[in-house]
Amino acid sequence: MTARRGRPPEPSGEPADPARGRSIRPTRGGVPEWLAATLNFCSRCGGPLTFGPLAGEDRERLACAACGFVAYVNPKLVVTALPVTEAGEVVLLRRGIPPAYGAWAQPGGFMEIDETVHAAAIRETFEETGLLIEPGEIVGIYTRPEAAVVVVAFEARIVGGTATVTPEALEIRTFAPPDIPWEEIAFTTSTWALRDWVRRVRPDLRPGD
Repeated sequence: MTARRGRPPEPSGEPADPARGRSIRPTRGGVPEWLAATLNFCSRCGGPLTFGPLAGEDRERLACAACGFVAYVNPKLVVTALPVTEAGEVVLLRRGIPPAYGAWAQPGGFMEIDETVHAAAIRETFEETGLLIEPGEIVGIYTRPEAAVVVVAFEARIVGGTATVTPEALEIRTFAPPDIPWEEIAFTTSTWALRDWVRRVRPDLRPGD
């Protein structure tokens, strides 16, 4: 299964990170700088927000001194799918939009407020590839605090549709586990999800070791 649109440039996305940072200790943390730059004023009264200690909270928060509103900042949920053909190949798309234009990733995107995670996986996959899927087991849940996202990756069965290039996909192609282009994968979370999937279906390949 291959669908292609034009000739993409060389991949230029977030480099794949072979290691998954995990901590068993709680962290005080804070708001990523790029996100904090967009959170300057209170959404309730328009007063300035200040980041710091707050009575009754166990970590520093953004709060408004004028009205007492606390601006809790939470990560966004990204729902993705690894569509698998009857031949056991995974469907990936070559991204047609930034970030990581021209690099390979699984279909997925931000979950809408009125969706279930299954509905989001189905919608995003159809929008980006033209394929209809039935989400199955969760391959993994991945956290990237620096990007303020939590990514869910489903293994999915293809139940209809036709692979079609879209504004978000320069090319759609299937890959057998040994043929996944690891050096051209767009995102760290995509690399993690694909490695976890390969470990399930072809543990003999030992991806990432």
